[in-house]
Amino acid sequence: MAGTKLVPMWTQRIKTGLVTTTAAAALLLLAACGPSPSPSGTSSAPPTSSTPSASVPATSSSPSATATTTPSPSASATSAAPAAPALCKAASLSATTDATGGGAAGSIYEKLILTNSGTVPCILEGFAGVSLTADANGEPIGEPATRETTTPVTKIELVPGKSAWAEIRYTQAGNYGDCTKVPAAGFRIYPPNDTASLFIPEPHDACSNAGIKLLTITAFQAV
Repeated sequence: MAGTKLVPMWTQRIKTGLVTTTAAAALLLLAACGPSPSPSGTSSAPPTSSTPSASVPATSSSPSATATTTPSPSASATSAAPAAPALCKAASLSATTDATGGGAAGSIYEKLILTNSGTVPCILEGFAGVSLTADANGEPIGEPATRETTTPVTKIELVPGKSAWAEIRYTQAGNYGDCTKVPAAGFRIYPPNDTASLFIPEPHDACSNAGIKLLTITAFQAV
């Protein structure tokens, strides 16, 4: 056509390609600047750093930590239990008699008094062994004392300085025509459940022949 300038076909193709490339670049830029889509099903989950359990120290509510600070009941019971007093022994006792009880029908009634002369409490329970002897270490002369069971046996705790008593009845040796009299220097006393003895000097006539019972003894009573 006259006066018309023809544009080569390759020039138009280049322009079209530039327009298409520019539009694509613009779309990619818009996509990069927009908010990122959240994965489905996870948009409502709270962040793990905001959970309440993370703010509570583990040791404050740990059952094992509490258990280690609690004392064992058996250990407390064992440590609180007091030791029971031991039986009174001759080594921690002193012995005397009190003859103010008088006498009747040829008999003399006396109180045998045992006192805790030690430093710790002890238990006195039951009957003493009582015999007439020639001296503190001599063998018994005649029959030992017979137990008088009308007085009940009781457990007596003797603190240091505390006493208990039992009643001795001595029947005069002259009341027995067949008695072979032997002078005795006093009473040899065995505390209940003890093999050691105490001696109380108190002269009496004893009967050396067996079968004649001059002595009786009751169970100990608290003063």
